[in-house]
Formats: sequence, structure tokens, C-alpha cells
Amino acid sequence: MKKKILTAITLVIIASAVGTWYYVFVYSNTHHRDVTNEEGIAVTAKDLVKEFQTNETAANNKYLNKAVEVIGEVSETKTDQAGNITIVLKSDDAFSNVFCTLKSGNPQPKQGAKVAVKGICNGFLSDVVLNEAIVKNNF
Repeated sequence: MKKKILTAITLVIIASAVGTWYYVFVYSNTHHRDVTNEEGIAVTAKDLVKEFQTNETAANNKYLNKAVEVIGEVSETKTDQAGNITIVLKSDDAFSNVFCTLKSGNPQPKQGAKVAVKGICNGFLSDVVLNEAIVKNNF
């Protein structure tokens, strides 16, 4: 009887380990949301930041986990630790902007360029955060 219980526990542990490995290393790397064909909520960087600063709860209800197309001026471009290009779109507030992490393969816009970026809104920290973003237009 003990041998059957020990075998069952071992099988459960192995199945859990394999499932966790698959999710972390395979599924999460290949199953990303693609905003290319989604209709984005159009807004300027200045208005987006202002909405989050004015009423964060209402802004979360409107934008959180949705495709958002933001138009603004690039104030900064960098590369993060994972090798992804990040850009910051200016707002009226020097301490709050729109921080975008671009999907790989997107062109890196120049500082000072006016662009339209579409990505998934992840909320407001000190900046409004967009992930999985693509550069739609360079003006």
C-alpha cells in the first residue's frame, strides 16, 4: 500500500514539474497577444497620462489590458536587459509619461520623432505602461 502511495506522489510531482517547465519555457514564450490586427483606443500621450492622473480607477476600466494606440513625441529610446527596445512618449508632466516596450523586429524611432504606437496597456505606475507595442506610424 505504501509503495502505491509513494508511486502516485512521485508521478504527481513529475507531472507538476513537467507542466511548470512547459508553461515557463514554451507556452509563455510563444503565446503572446498580437495587437497588429486589434482595433486600438486612439489617444494622445498627454491625454492618456492626464486621464490616469485625474481618475486612475476610471482610466483602468477604460484602458487596462486593452489595445491602445498612443500618439506622441519620443523623448527617450533605450534597450532593456532582455534586449527589447523601450521608448518614452512625452506628456505635459515631466515626471509621468508613456513607457512603451516594443515587440522585437520593430524599428527604433529617433528621439524627438512623432510616432503612433499601439500596445497593451498594463496600467499606471509613475508612467503609463504599454507592452507588446508596435510602431504604427512615424510622422
